[in-house]
Amino acid sequence: MSVESDVTVNRSPSELYAFWRKLDNLPRAMEHLQSVTVLDDRRSRWVATAPLGATVEWDAEIINDIPDRLIGWRSIEGSRVVTAGSVHFEPSGAGTSVRVRLQYDPPAGKLGSWVAWAFGEEPSVQIERDLRRFKEIMEGSH
Repeated sequence: MSVESDVTVNRSPSELYAFWRKLDNLPRAMEHLQSVTVLDDRRSRWVATAPLGATVEWDAEIINDIPDRLIGWRSIEGSRVVTAGSVHFEPSGAGTSVRVRLQYDPPAGKLGSWVAWAFGEEPSVQIERDLRRFKEIMEGSH
């Protein structure tokens, strides 16, 4: 499954990249994320809310990092959630276009149900909501 969405934010690419690259900021913008714990320069542990008060965790690694332009990641082999994605920061008029691409393989069983629930019927809707929240935070209206 693959999702792509973008938003233009009235901030510089370097400001937006700095917020996003500090991965433990991301739960502020992403509704289902409880926490992101940075393990080292490239690896992090993600905890997300699942139905009925449960949580799901996975480890991810940054596989592409171009300051002020791009961050790419994927889940580490053996993680319960198989995902990869990237966020691009491109100057656009007075602001920056922030484009997120997310790919994931919904696993079977309870975790598969969680993925379906977390992303809803239309995964791009959740990503769009999270990007709007990110825009509000970065533009100071949240």
